[in-house]
Amino acid sequence: MKLSVINTGFFKLDGGAMFGVVPKKLWSKTNPPDANNLCSWAMRSLLIEDGNRLILIDTGIGNKQDDKFFSHYHLHGDDSLEKSLKRSGYSKSDVTDVILTHLHFDHCGGAVRWKTKEQKILEPTFKNANYWSNEAHWNWATNPNVREKASFLKNNIIPIEQSGQLKFIKKRGVISNDIFPNIDIYFADGHTESQMIPIINYNGQKIAFMADLLPSVGHIPIPYVMGYDTRPLLTLNEKIHFLNLAFENNFLLFLQHDSVNECCKLKDTEKGIRLDTVHNLNDFF
Repeated sequence: MKLSVINTGFFKLDGGAMFGVVPKKLWSKTNPPDANNLCSWAMRSLLIEDGNRLILIDTGIGNKQDDKFFSHYHLHGDDSLEKSLKRSGYSKSDVTDVILTHLHFDHCGGAVRWKTKEQKILEPTFKNANYWSNEAHWNWATNPNVREKASFLKNNIIPIEQSGQLKFIKKRGVISNDIFPNIDIYFADGHTESQMIPIINYNGQKIAFMADLLPSVGHIPIPYVMGYDTRPLLTLNEKIHFLNLAFENNFLLFLQHDSVNECCKLKDTEKGIRLDTVHNLNDFF
């Protein structure tokens, strides 16, 4: 098995929205905002070569939305999905599977692209890949509630189904494993319905792709929950369960949105589970 970090760029979101009810005086210690109260966040994907499969987890925000849309998110950095794939020695046509943790635009925007310069026809970016979601989340995203509607963009989602490349991972309890031999899927419902957290078995080390269950090291304390979460009290319970599971099994947590830290490990303290060490993924190769 070979793992490659795929950096797709950075964007900015309001710090208060990212930390919910936690006061700015506290969250700004780990995530200092700019003059407009915006914090920088990574859009970090993961590529897994396992046997004859090349599996990409999430695809970043993409580049097909209009300038008005992108102006809200202040994209910055030199990385892109295509550049990072090429830097890792692969092309888009090499990817056999795309696991979409959930269908918010910053996680799946790169999954679909314009087929022509005229921007009239959309197609899946990865023509040889199966795209993996789950039925509960797909139904949730294609019939969105008012709160999440702006995050579920139809041109990121519907072309995947129309292409015939959409596949569903079956939800069999909290953790499922029926598609990928070295990847378990942990289901979490607090941020959005049936978000999928892949847990990769890499030479005996469990690596959890945290998506929006844990965006950054600044979110490790249990009450630090995003204002974007649809069921924040459920997120609290899911964090308690998952962070204890991660500590007890020595998981390495791969942080999709932390602008500084790729990965971290946890420790148990008198105040509960806390950050222990931070790492680059390459530290474990």
